[in-house]
Amino acid sequence: MTDLKNNLKKHIFNQVKDQYPLTLQELGITSTPRIQMGDLALTFPFVLGQKLNKKPREVASEIAPQLSSLPGVSKTEVAGPGYINLFLNRKEFFIRQLHSLSQPSLSPDEEKIIIEHTNINPNKAAHIGHLRNACLGDTLGRCLRYKGEQVEIQNYIDDTGVQVVDVVFGFMDLEKKSLKDIQEIDHRFDYYCWDLYTRVSSYLENHPEAQKRRSQILKNIEEGKDPEASLAHHISRHIIKAHLRTMERIGVSYDLLPCESSILGLKFWEKAFQLLKEKKAVYLSQEGKNQGCWVMKLEDEEDKEKVIVRSDSTVTYVGKDIAYQIWKFGLLDKDFYYHPFLEQNHHTIWITSSTPSSHSLRFGGGSLVYNVIDNRQSYLQKVVAQGLKSLNYRVQAQKSIHFSYEMVALSPNSLKELNFPVSEEENQKDFLEVSGRKGLGVKADDLLERLEEKALKEVEKRNPDFPPEKKRDIAHKIARGALRYFMLKYTKNSLIVFDFEEALSFEGETGPYLQYTLVRIHSIFQKLKEREGFEEENLSSLLSSSQISLAPLSPKEKDDFWKLILYASHFEEEILHAVGSMEFSHLAKFCFNLCQKFNGYYHLYSILGEKNEEIKNIRILAIYYIREILKKVLNLMGIPQPEKM
Repeated sequence: MTDLKNNLKKHIFNQVKDQYPLTLQELGITSTPRIQMGDLALTFPFVLGQKLNKKPREVASEIAPQLSSLPGVSKTEVAGPGYINLFLNRKEFFIRQLHSLSQPSLSPDEEKIIIEHTNINPNKAAHIGHLRNACLGDTLGRCLRYKGEQVEIQNYIDDTGVQVVDVVFGFMDLEKKSLKDIQEIDHRFDYYCWDLYTRVSSYLENHPEAQKRRSQILKNIEEGKDPEASLAHHISRHIIKAHLRTMERIGVSYDLLPCESSILGLKFWEKAFQLLKEKKAVYLSQEGKNQGCWVMKLEDEEDKEKVIVRSDSTVTYVGKDIAYQIWKFGLLDKDFYYHPFLEQNHHTIWITSSTPSSHSLRFGGGSLVYNVIDNRQSYLQKVVAQGLKSLNYRVQAQKSIHFSYEMVALSPNSLKELNFPVSEEENQKDFLEVSGRKGLGVKADDLLERLEEKALKEVEKRNPDFPPEKKRDIAHKIARGALRYFMLKYTKNSLIVFDFEEALSFEGETGPYLQYTLVRIHSIFQKLKEREGFEEENLSSLLSSSQISLAPLSPKEKDDFWKLILYASHFEEEILHAVGSMEFSHLAKFCFNLCQKFNGYYHLYSILGEKNEEIKNIRILAIYYIREILKKVLNLMGIPQPEKM
């Protein structure tokens, strides 16, 4: 559909440009409310009406006769106050759609796009909130790659931050463990650290005098002093691997893990700080609460300053993030060393280092950067963009996109199921916020394991004769599909209140419903093969125009068939819409609606029982087309495609 609309725009523009003051950008094409009114509607007569001081319908009536020979259009019609409705040649359109399945009509707009997402502090297990970030970032990357963009996925590792410091403090001061002792902790190390981090948080609240010791540990880690630095390195690397395993379970992977320790070790910040001072983007505050600090004046906020370097000369988080953002655009004139960290599905995940490496690689240097971070970080992301602007990198500042989203909370029922004590006051609330510091949250792996357990019971009930390994594989795919769809179906600014009953439902607007629809289509082709010897290779002969005819279909089926095909043909537009708005709920809803429309169509029009060969062939081609579109969209959302359920 995207390709067709672009071609129509060019033809129409060439037809009218010499007579009317119209630009190609003003030539809008939209859908009609009902197919009886046409398939597409031209809206530009309204633009011309204003320019020519004429009624839009009068303009439309003048132009419509000139558009009678548009390619792929069987009829034009003036409608309403000034629309020109186009009726497509249905057979020709359907054939074109079938042949274009292997040839995406989208094209790239950027030299290179960098997406930073997930960004879990490497001090404890991942929780459900991290899954939302990863699903959004991964889906964005999949859609952009489908569009033809060169995409690099980064997962920033804050391996010298205060959260890692707290776990080091817990091991050293509360548990009196050495590096050797910690290395012997093998089973679910990220879970162990989850509990330890909660204990440390409670301890520090009750022992304020321990803050001095905590600050010293942070200083030693940042300066690379042992034993603290070695402990932090071991803990963070061990937990990063656990996080990568968790994310692999939902189909998420990365190209590069940039580490804060590398930014410090290679003095990225010092270089960025030098640039900021040279451009007078920061200045030394001489008075007030920020006296002795290097601060940045914030645009649109009179007399407001953001501290970039504290009075004790330590750089703030946002300062390091400015340096990292400058590097992402290839503007820092410094680079990391790169080491292979992990192999996942024949793909190497690289990690940055301040230690020289023999590997000659090039990361960063993007022309567009997405930072997928929740909306609580909006202010800091604004400061980062202003840092670029202050350095006169105005284009890059505009292309620093904050992909923000709302948090994931827990319902009181979920807390009870997890055996968390819920007070009477908390029980009255609609939700409770996830808090890693308090140890309050659904661990990502626990959620996935529960989903897989439930899915496995369903698979065993429906397919008792399947081998155990096959049952587990199907259950894993169903669980991943349920999780991914749950995380994508809500608008990004909607608070997700996680509830086990809703998340584990296998009916309604869920991932398993989408998967079941695809399995149903696979089953139709399997039965055609078993009963009639039909092979999918036979589709090529059906694809010849001489074999395709809509004539034998009843008038009602013609309309139902056309509604289904026309809706499915918009899938590339849905991809562009989702990427442009950063709202993957649109893509999720499109996929759900497509499955509903297919199931409604198949309920009315049988394939296996149809005696008329011509009718059967057109229905086979229709479900083949829907299957291929459905496979594409499910893949973009990271939802697996089981053969059986």
